[in-house]
Amino acid sequence: MNPAPLVALVGNPNAGKTALFNALTGARQKVGNYPGVTVERHSGRLALDDGRPIELVDLPGTYSLDPSSPDEAVTRDVVLGRQAGERVPDALIVVADATNLDNHLRFVLQLKSLGRPMVLALNMIDMATRDGLKIDLAALSAELGLPVVATVAVRKRGLDELRAALAGILASAPRTAPVESVDADIRHFQREARRISRAATAEQPRMRAVTRGIDRVALHPVVGPILLLAILFVMFQAVFSWSEAPIGWIEGLQGWLADTAVANLPDNFLRSLLVEGIINGVGSVVVFLPQILILFVFILLLEASGYMVRAAFLMDRLMSGVGLSGRAFIPLLSSFACAIPGIMATRSIDDPKERLTTILIAPLMTCSARLPVYAVIIGAFIPARQVLPGVGLQGLVLLVLYLTGILGAVIAAFVLRRTATKGVGGGFLMEMPRYQLPSIRDIAIGLWQRAYVFLRRAGTIILQVTVALWLLTSYPVAPAGVKQSEYSIAGRIASGLEVVLRPIGFNHEMSLAVIPAMAAREVAVSALQTVYAIDAADEEQGAQELGGRLAGRWSLATALAFLAWFVFAPQCLSTIAVARRETNGWKWPLVMIGYLFALAYIAAGATYWTAVAFGLG
Repeated sequence: MNPAPLVALVGNPNAGKTALFNALTGARQKVGNYPGVTVERHSGRLALDDGRPIELVDLPGTYSLDPSSPDEAVTRDVVLGRQAGERVPDALIVVADATNLDNHLRFVLQLKSLGRPMVLALNMIDMATRDGLKIDLAALSAELGLPVVATVAVRKRGLDELRAALAGILASAPRTAPVESVDADIRHFQREARRISRAATAEQPRMRAVTRGIDRVALHPVVGPILLLAILFVMFQAVFSWSEAPIGWIEGLQGWLADTAVANLPDNFLRSLLVEGIINGVGSVVVFLPQILILFVFILLLEASGYMVRAAFLMDRLMSGVGLSGRAFIPLLSSFACAIPGIMATRSIDDPKERLTTILIAPLMTCSARLPVYAVIIGAFIPARQVLPGVGLQGLVLLVLYLTGILGAVIAAFVLRRTATKGVGGGFLMEMPRYQLPSIRDIAIGLWQRAYVFLRRAGTIILQVTVALWLLTSYPVAPAGVKQSEYSIAGRIASGLEVVLRPIGFNHEMSLAVIPAMAAREVAVSALQTVYAIDAADEEQGAQELGGRLAGRWSLATALAFLAWFVFAPQCLSTIAVARRETNGWKWPLVMIGYLFALAYIAAGATYWTAVAFGLG
């Protein structure tokens, strides 16, 4: 029995290729890796109108068949029939952005020169119409000599016409074979693409004129960076000022749950576990969900509006100065959410040394897991006052912490690129998307996904580590007059670590908190809450707000040292495991752990000693 025809879905990045793949295949998808390559393989099934099954494979986005990264090399090898263990595609569906036709047609023409059966899916045609672009599909099809179908992948428009066109080219397609050579004359394809685009397009450049006008400001070498810094400043001010009310609601719910448990359960092991270990421990982390969501509102808005790519362009000059290219910016940007997808995104970097450097510095980007630690310390020790009209001191300190992490990454990259990963950054192509109003629905979905991930993490790893820590701090039971947190198993471990950390201002409770924080950054907050609750005279005192308790027991110098530690300290165990997988061994993850611990120790120590010198200890 002959296998189902194999059709490859190809196109430039940001053409909507994956959205079209999802629309065509629905739930009939599977994900794996290409043989011998750490590049994900997305494949799925679709049925033509006559019932014939088709196997569809979604290839990584690329600008040409001259690859500049492992992802792009896979696309070239599959299309040409050179990928080991992969069949030669029987046909291609090439996806192009209708709003950027002349640039996308360059790759279409290069693929057409291979002689493969092809159909062009002209995607985002609704956006082109909105922008005042009128594209003559018949003229474009005649110029290219292949079927052209207008699609709107996100709304599943044009799918029936695309399946019909695909059935037509498969019915008359000759048997495909590997291609030995590729026409690499990109300038020829670019000239031809512009000619065809002009022949098929009647443009009313209203929106493009607006985009160019905005970019004259947003991409200006002086004004652009100032604008970016201003946006970041507003974002971190909002993290504190907008979150006060919802944090209060969550704290009220947490207090009600603890009081209800104390009032209705007998004083025993289970009540202590529920109140001190779960409600107060995990609740001390969940309370920061509003701040995390506010941060992601800004990130999602900047991405959806088209500004985030402009930020990458602005950062390219800075990154080239330390030996990295603009390609490294996107993985580093992803690391602000979580270092794990950031490290995985380095697969788009072709230079192995540059990719390794990006992996090693990704943990210095301040991920969302650090935000609860920052928020509880800032809330406890930094006054909630205005330094200027509309400028809060707490938000300003938070911005400084994020900028310190970025500066640390820049310095680390500069040193690494001149020592262990010696090299210079290369250039990279960057396509500027159009500016657009973000979809409220898409923003809401993004926030829901972020909240789900955070709450799932709180209900699994954070809950498990918090309960384990509660048990380790509860036993053995201390005799009268001895602090339970010091007499317990966890306390004795922390006492050993405190010998190393006391010179940089850490006390016993801080030394204990950094151990479970290796499992998840947020656990540092629940660890402190659990430790102080264990030592409280009763469970009602144990439910006291963590920030108030810290303010009464720590000096400002100690608090600042704790913040400095978490700016640089190594990421969670999951991040280290992903780094091991992406570097194929333990050598570089151990280097990463070592230099980050050294940076954290030096930074915390320098911060503490400086603060003490100024009388803050």
